[in-house]
Amino acid sequence: MLRLLSLLVLLALPAHSEEIVIGLSRDEVAITANFDGSDVMIFGAVKREAPAPDNGDLEVIITLAGPSESVLVRRKERRLGIWVNTDAVEVDAAPSFYAVATSAPFRETLSEVEDLRYGISIPRVIRSVGAPADVANSETFTEALIRIRAAAGLYQILDNGIDIEEETLFRGQIALPAALTEGDYVARIFITRNGMVVDEYETSIAVYKAGLERWLYEMSRNQPFWYGIMSLAIAISAGWLASAAFRMFQR
Repeated sequence: MLRLLSLLVLLALPAHSEEIVIGLSRDEVAITANFDGSDVMIFGAVKREAPAPDNGDLEVIITLAGPSESVLVRRKERRLGIWVNTDAVEVDAAPSFYAVATSAPFRETLSEVEDLRYGISIPRVIRSVGAPADVANSETFTEALIRIRAAAGLYQILDNGIDIEEETLFRGQIALPAALTEGDYVARIFITRNGMVVDEYETSIAVYKAGLERWLYEMSRNQPFWYGIMSLAIAISAGWLASAAFRMFQR
């Protein structure tokens, strides 16, 4: 009886009339010594078993999120002529990188309710549970974090950054900056109509250090003593070479 009821419930649920099929230009990014950024092309199609609905235009949203981390955000104030740290708020989880690309202006693509449900916009993916009671305007700390990372290219809003052809094929490109955190970058793709999510798809891109970068990273973690000795030797050698070159030019 229980199985029969479960089957009836599943049959009563509306099936997706439109589904996402995607591809990636690459599924991994290697950070090497001369890495200066990279581009990721995300492309796909909308699969249908019937003609496209006529209840609004189809829109596409693509997000790419780096590993989340806690961040301590400090407020600086000018006192006695110098800038000093005053209040501080710890943001519990914020993606190290986040880009959201849309086929139309964001608020024309997704409703506020759906944004709250799926957590798509930049403010929705940052989690800050609370701030010390003695800190005023704690929400400005999150705003400052978004502003700083946006200026560094780590947070991106790419309105009209996705091309759609015949409401079926779509493609978008996201630029990854040089300052990337190692880890899995989660790509989410949404198709919407009238601001409502019709279907979603999720995949990931591996970002990892390679070559000399990987060797130095592993050494700093696993052999910190020898890493420190090597760093000191390199610093002394660089200083000696600079001094020798300076004396040579003075002759």
